[in-house]
Amino acid sequence: MQQSHTASDLRGIHSLPDGVAWASGTNGTVLHTEDSGQTWQLCAIPPGAEHLDFRGIQAFDAQTAIVMSSGKGDLSRLYKTIDACKTWTLVFTNPDKEGFWDGLSFFAPSKNQLGQPLSFSYATGVVLGDPVGGTFTLFSTNNGGDSWYRRTTEKRDREGGCKADTFSANSGEAVFAASNQSLLVLPSGYLLFVTGGASAKLGSTNSFSWDGALCHESTHFRSLPIAHGRASSGAFAFATLLEKEPSGNFPDKMMIVGGDYTLPDGIDHNAVFVSHAGTIFTTFRTPKTPPHGYRSSVAYSPTQNSWITVGPNGTDVSTDDGRNWHALRPSPADAPDADRNWNALSLPFVVGPHGRIGLLRPEALKP
Repeated sequence: MQQSHTASDLRGIHSLPDGVAWASGTNGTVLHTEDSGQTWQLCAIPPGAEHLDFRGIQAFDAQTAIVMSSGKGDLSRLYKTIDACKTWTLVFTNPDKEGFWDGLSFFAPSKNQLGQPLSFSYATGVVLGDPVGGTFTLFSTNNGGDSWYRRTTEKRDREGGCKADTFSANSGEAVFAASNQSLLVLPSGYLLFVTGGASAKLGSTNSFSWDGALCHESTHFRSLPIAHGRASSGAFAFATLLEKEPSGNFPDKMMIVGGDYTLPDGIDHNAVFVSHAGTIFTTFRTPKTPPHGYRSSVAYSPTQNSWITVGPNGTDVSTDDGRNWHALRPSPADAPDADRNWNALSLPFVVGPHGRIGLLRPEALKP
């Protein structure tokens, strides 16, 4: 357990190499560390953000990060810092009065096609929001988050031309902003996201065009075996694993977790393993032994070859790609509740309500 020096509820966490990490939460709270959490520094609150709920944060280095607030209409905003959060710039505000932002994801290439170094100003990012007018909302940037635009996907029509396409939503469908893990921008620029509410789906596209040049019939929704049909249930978070160059530039493996947040001990339909997500070969597998409750965040540990997922009532680990999950219990050296009351993972860090921050010990995942 680590000292955060805040009582705000934390839901955003993004860990970088060399001990750098950023966290975010309620009351305009943003924190960062440069020493693996030995010291967490409280950031200056962005202007006008004292009552905002920062559900997601994406960091580029120890100096640069973008934080996303979630709320109805203009309570959904993006702020950016380039000076280790001494100052912030409001870069985008939700233009939809009925909108609500759920996820923020970036891909920042380190080199161009010629192998030349690139700055973070070339990073591409996406904001995903709940449906407005029957369509899941997407906004994108291709200049490091300095400017944002409403986006649609594109597909070929019957005559061979291009036409705009959208991710249509049925009544009662939504996205959850539980841990900023409902959306992922892949290195190729393609998108994956998961939904809940009336149904649980995996949305994917490999035609998300940053410059309008792409046109492919490849925007898909696939139903997930993780649905409960209630507004409080569905898919909440996912993580991916790329073992080799896959067909279509989608990940080889994907773990999705969720359940019903009003039933924290419920083990019904709370996890699903996905192979070849986003391709015509997509397959789904439910666990034989599921996590022992609703789960809001999941991550893969390459050093331990394990998936780890967290939620209000505990932590679970799987070493067989989600076929079986077992509870991770605190050791005598840990706090008695070190396994529970968590919202979001970005290994090795985990965050939760009332300023909770933990650092996962690698040996804790060993059998």
